[in-house]
Amino acid sequence: MAFVALPWFVLSTSGSAARTGVVAFAEMLPYVLVCAFGGPLLDRLGHRRVSLLGDVGSAAVVGAIPLLHHGPGLDYAGLVALVTLLGTLRGFGDSAKRVLLPRTIAASGIVTTRATGLHDGMYRLSTLLGPPAAGLLVTAFDATAVLLLDAASFAIAAVLVAALVPGGEAAQRREPYLRALRAGWRFIGRDRLVLGLALMIFATNLLDQAYSAVLAPVWAREVAGSATALGLLFGAFGAGAVAGSAVFAALAPRLPRYTTFVLGMLIGGAPRFFAPALADQTWVVYAVALVAGFAIAGINPVLSAVQYERVPDEMRARVLGISLAIAWGGIPIGALLGGWSVQWLGLTESWLIFGALYLAVTLAPFVLPEWREMDRSAGQRHEDDQQDERDPGDGEDDQQIAPAGVRGARPGGDGGLRG
Repeated sequence: MAFVALPWFVLSTSGSAARTGVVAFAEMLPYVLVCAFGGPLLDRLGHRRVSLLGDVGSAAVVGAIPLLHHGPGLDYAGLVALVTLLGTLRGFGDSAKRVLLPRTIAASGIVTTRATGLHDGMYRLSTLLGPPAAGLLVTAFDATAVLLLDAASFAIAAVLVAALVPGGEAAQRREPYLRALRAGWRFIGRDRLVLGLALMIFATNLLDQAYSAVLAPVWAREVAGSATALGLLFGAFGAGAVAGSAVFAALAPRLPRYTTFVLGMLIGGAPRFFAPALADQTWVVYAVALVAGFAIAGINPVLSAVQYERVPDEMRARVLGISLAIAWGGIPIGALLGGWSVQWLGLTESWLIFGALYLAVTLAPFVLPEWREMDRSAGQRHEDDQQDERDPGDGEDDQQIAPAGVRGARPGGDGGLRG
């Protein structure tokens, strides 16, 4: 709901699309930076504690926006400052939850792929229901009312984590900050599959952002002729993703990860770009979006399971945060490239170019052998473990960053970079 309410609040109070973009940038920049560089701090402070503090702080910051607006007043500079603080808190809170999730899955006794499939399904359900609900509430009340609900949701999240998520974190060895951060980046550089996943999601996020921020809205306005068409397009994809998540959660332990991933990428990626360029009827575009959403529902669970199994518990805060920062780095670039492409080349040509790029990116798992390690059995030792025995290197750091098998997770997981 906040994805609708916050931009609407900025537009209604400032009347400026440029200022709305600055506010979005002010939230996302510190979020990505915290994910990239905050891992060692999470290890030192404690993941559960950081999650709770991040949610409580986010509730206070989001709640302050409508309270100040209706009270003493909130100018634009103050809003930017609050949103920057919000992005920082959310970065720490979300990074901590990504580390807590595999531990919570292990405590629940649920198969990892099924648990991460349910987790991803709930996320997709929220993206399907949240924006329409926000639109109705903003119309019935105003954007500040929705922001108060958003603040309440952070408080509820803090209560749920405090009550239900297990504590008892293992003590983390206190390393110098730069040394700990370097170990995280070094881990990603050595594990070709983890690095490949991060780079692939960087590229697909870039292309998806061009799709959602520029190409699809321009198509809805110039071809379909209404904003309703844009809502139907996103709604069809979201409905397919929710249905696919439910099916995947039920079948996940019996599905091969590699096949699920590559087919999901091929069906859920490039066809969404080719359909608007080649189809004459809008219902075909909606149908392709529905099937694409269904197919792509297994991608995030597979990604998460692979990461949880390959990254040792003591390295997760650093490695998962850095991976997310790499993956999300393509989002702001995608909107710029999409806008320039439509302006200089035209809409149809842009659909075809971005679709061809998406297809090329999703063919990478067929070419590079590392991707087949997705189906590696949980008990098999990772190649870097064997390399460390042959070349112990500098000792302590190698012991820390050597990729491990499953740590605190059941066999058959799924994974996790969020698009």
